[in-house]
Amino acid sequence: MGTSVDRSVFDEAYVAGTAPWVIGAPQRAIVELERDGEIGGAVLDPGCGTGEHTILLAELGYDVLGVDSAPRAIALAEDNAADRDVVARFAVADALALTGGPYDTVVDSALFHVFGEDDQRRYARSLHGVCRPGATVHVLALADVEPALGPRVAESVFPSVFADGWRLERVRPTTYQGVARGEHAQVLGVADGEQVDVPAWLATATRL
Repeated sequence: MGTSVDRSVFDEAYVAGTAPWVIGAPQRAIVELERDGEIGGAVLDPGCGTGEHTILLAELGYDVLGVDSAPRAIALAEDNAADRDVVARFAVADALALTGGPYDTVVDSALFHVFGEDDQRRYARSLHGVCRPGATVHVLALADVEPALGPRVAESVFPSVFADGWRLERVRPTTYQGVARGEHAQVLGVADGEQVDVPAWLATATRL
């Protein structure tokens, strides 16, 4: 699993406009979760980035807060919400030391996989502290198969991390949309800056 990615990388990517996870739209897996009725109550979007999922859910009438440790991401998210004339709430926050809540649903799109093993467990404890008993956590993370666009996790990680204080409901294979640049584009055999689908996991856990 390795160690967590240096967090300064994220703010730099937002400033430079090179973040491969910014596609200007919500992930299909998250859209499908909402359509299937798997999101409800007070919602937390940790690692919200430029706000696509927070904005989507706010538009649909959900009580949702998007948080990210990168100040530039939050600034961009607020701009994106204003551009779409959507009232959405965002805040700069450390996902490993969350406060507030309690939340009924957590929608994590591509945050979990940036953490190393120790921080994955810290993250699960942090989520546990702000979720109501019975709350649902959905985690969309890059799968440990090729091709890939960044840090990846094995399916076996989820039952290990979401154990104490959690019940892991399921882990499903799905896809994640990202922008391939540089070496990633070469490996994937696509043009630089092209949007691609790569393998991912969608894990769902219940807070006990």
